[in-house]
Amino acid sequence: MGDIGLTHVALSVRDLDTSADFYERFAGMQVVHRREGVLWISDKTRPFVIVLMESDQISPFGPNGHLGIACESRETVDRLCEQAQEEQREVHGPQDYGPPVGYWAIIRDPDGHSVEFSHGQDVGLAVESAR
Repeated sequence: MGDIGLTHVALSVRDLDTSADFYERFAGMQVVHRREGVLWISDKTRPFVIVLMESDQISPFGPNGHLGIACESRETVDRLCEQAQEEQREVHGPQDYGPPVGYWAIIRDPDGHSVEFSHGQDVGLAVESAR
């Protein structure tokens, strides 16, 4: 059987290698497919990729749009925020909103896309409960 359900999100980026480096260091993702002007990156935990497409025209997500990355601990969120600040990246948070939102921060990727790093959202639990 082929893929079923949500398989990817595509982002326009200025430089494939710069973006791949950001997602590898901050989100533990790896390149799983490469062709001219396109990379697929994945954390290899499910059949889902972020498609990075090289372009001169970048359109970051709207005011609340973001990619969400679950982290193993609050300390991981804190460490990523510190790393991003050292690299002079835009960082919002971390903040603790309690359940179901949890502890989270937004870090901008090299092209201005918002990436949320969180702990304690329990998305898997919500999806399983809804089945």
